[in-house]
This record gives sequence, structure tokens and C-alpha cells, in this order.
Amino acid sequence: MAAKRFFDDSDPDPNQPNYKRMRSTRPSFASVIKEVVMVKFLDDVSSALEPMLRRVVHEEVESGLRRYSCRSITRSPSLRIKALEPSNLRLVFNKKLSPPIFTGSKIVAADGQNLQILLVDTSGEGMVPTTLPYPIKVEIVVLDGDFPSGQTETNWSHEEFDKNIVKERTGRRPLLTGELNLTMRDGVVSVGEIEFTDNSSWIRCRRFRIGAKVVQTGNNQTTGRITEAITESFMVKDHRGELYKKHYPPALGDEVWRLEKIGKDGTFHKKLSSNGINTVQDFLKLATIDTPRLRTILGSGMSDRMWEVTYKHAKTCEMGSKLYMARGPNYILILSPICQVVRAIIDGQIYPTRDLTGIQKAYIQNLVKEAYANWTSLEEVDGLVDEPALLTQGEPMVNQYPNVHHQQQPMIRSYQRNTLLTDASEQLVEYNDWIDNPNYI
Repeated sequence: MAAKRFFDDSDPDPNQPNYKRMRSTRPSFASVIKEVVMVKFLDDVSSALEPMLRRVVHEEVESGLRRYSCRSITRSPSLRIKALEPSNLRLVFNKKLSPPIFTGSKIVAADGQNLQILLVDTSGEGMVPTTLPYPIKVEIVVLDGDFPSGQTETNWSHEEFDKNIVKERTGRRPLLTGELNLTMRDGVVSVGEIEFTDNSSWIRCRRFRIGAKVVQTGNNQTTGRITEAITESFMVKDHRGELYKKHYPPALGDEVWRLEKIGKDGTFHKKLSSNGINTVQDFLKLATIDTPRLRTILGSGMSDRMWEVTYKHAKTCEMGSKLYMARGPNYILILSPICQVVRAIIDGQIYPTRDLTGIQKAYIQNLVKEAYANWTSLEEVDGLVDEPALLTQGEPMVNQYPNVHHQQQPMIRSYQRNTLLTDASEQLVEYNDWIDNPNYI
């Protein structure tokens, strides 16, 4: 039996019809080497060309963007002027506001008049009022009290200004109501009725500013940017606090807590009320007659600095023209509403308040204290006299009685050379060198 030959099943059969075709499609060694060399060549070329292609594409993109920007600016000359040529024109408020400011109350200037917005030129020294030949539309807005700050303290951009505009809280009415859109002509416009509807306690700095910005120029005129106007920062309080606000200036009949440093129902207020000092007039009368006593009533809680603030505020009180007359057996005193001596007539002789000696002042001071103790029994006199008020305590009130009107009163026309005067301790002393004064009523 012939030995069997074992063949690999995977070897092709030479007798098969596809045998030659399969041999012909098998790649040669040379072709494989050639292909490898070609692939390596293309990789090298790509690596070399990539940086150059990236650089060319980047330069072309930048060039295209520059051409587009130039065309945009050329088509919008007004935008180019605003961007490259800032104006020296600025809006300003003519006066400061009148504090304090409450919700629901009209916002006015410190003198009680309406605010005004002016157009000024800052190209020279200071701010010079100027005008434009066309009207300007101005809008009133509310700003954050912390704006501006840092580098923008005096010169800010339009975008920075708009970014700091404060709007109302969600669900609330517009924060500022009234005449918010104005038309400026001839470089000035008056601000009408505007008021806050909400307090300023809900923002971080707890303060607002009022701003004014240009929103349109007449007939769409081309002009440089006009810098916005801003007020000083201020707090806006709830209108309920207006019931407790101080008065500037206070009135004689105002309750004493209307003065600075004296709070309603506070310690000072209670101390004053318990001693019969209920009004500003009561406060000033005792300050004139006996300042140390008034300071004692207030106690050590009121420091010297606080006292100066309170007393200075009280002295701004308007006196009016009413005077008070105290009569005695041989004297008549004309007193101001706060117990200052306006005229003293003793034994028919007018004592000039400017030239009184120490002993004379002491005598008259005792008479004034007596009049103060019986204030409700004094006669009211309508009219003014020309003598300046003589203070027994404190400082003089300036220009209280500028007009000259003499009250004619019947007097005893006889007076003696030797007049008995009373000093501060009420002891009688003889005054023999009295100078005759014929100017008596």
C-alpha cells in the first residue's frame, strides 16, 4: 500500500481554475516597499506645509475683519465721532437736594425751589453754562448711591452710568414717579413733580442718587456725548418717618423734640417735659435766662458737642415781630419771645443796652428773671423797636428786629440822680454817678 501524503488544507489546489488568478493578485515585495516610501513622503510634506497654511489662513482672516470694521465705521460717521471724539458738554444739577427725603414727598432743592438741570461746557476752567441750537430730551433716573467710585468718580462712560441705574423691586410701583422726561431748551430745564415710591434701605449702600441723561437730541442732530448729571447721595426714608423729622428752621411753637439730638419720647425729651419745657420757645427762654440750669436738666448724657448742635439748631428759629412787656412800679421791660431784653425803662429813663455797667446788668437781669417766672402774665406787644436784644445768657440773635418802630407808653418823666439799684444778690447799693439821659419816652 502506498504511503499517504498529508497536505495542508489551506494550500490552494493547482488544478483549480482560480489558482493562477490568486497568484497574480498577490502584491510583490517591491510594490510594498514603494507604497511605504510614498506614505512616508506624504506625511513629511503635510508636516512641513501645516504651519505655513495655518499662518496664511490666520493672516487672511484678520485682514478680512479689519476691512469689515473700516466699512462699518465709514458707514456710521456719528458712531465714529462718539467713540473717538468725546464732548466737553455735561449736564449738572444747579443745587443740592433738601434733606431728609421721604417717600411720597416732592423732591426739591435745599432752598425749597424746584431743581434745575443745566448744560455746561467743561473745556476751560470750571463749568461755563452753554446752549445748543436745538432741544435735548433728558430722562430722570435713580442711581446706586455708591456710583461713581474710583477712576470713574468724575468721568464715567455711558455704559457705566446705565449699569448703575436702579429699578424698582419686583412687584412694586416704579421707583421714581412724576415728570421724568424733560425737554431742555437754551441750556436749562426745570425738574417738575417727582417723588420716590420706595425707601432706600433694600440696596447695599442704603443710599440713592438722582441722575439725568440725554436720550435724544433735536432732529437727530449729531453731537459728541453729553456727560450725565448726578446729585449727591442720600437716604430715602419711609413717609411714616416724616412724622418724626426735625424742622429747619424750627418754629417757636414746635415741640422741643423737633430740635437736633432730642428724640421724640427719648430721655432728653422726657427730662425737658417733666420740667415744663415743651416747646422750642420754652427751650430758648431757659437757655437765655439760666443756661447752667438747662444743661443740668438735660444731664450728663448730653455732651458739650451735642449741646452745641442742639443750641445752634434752636437759634435758627424765626422770632417773628411779637414782643412782650413786663411792668413794675418803676420799670418797664420790653422782651423778645425768648426773654432777651430789647428795651429797659426805669424811673422814666431808657437804659441803653449797649452801655450798661455790670451792676446795671445785674439789676435788669433780676427783673428779667422775675418776668420769666410770670411769663403768662406779660402783655403781648405787636411791633419792633430799634434796640438790639440784650442777652443775659448765651449769644445774641442776629438781625432779630431790623426795623425801627417805637412803642409809645406813658411814663413818669421825673428821674433822680441817686437811683437805688439792686445787684445780683439783691442788696441795695447807692449809685451817685448816674449820667443824665434826656432821651426818654
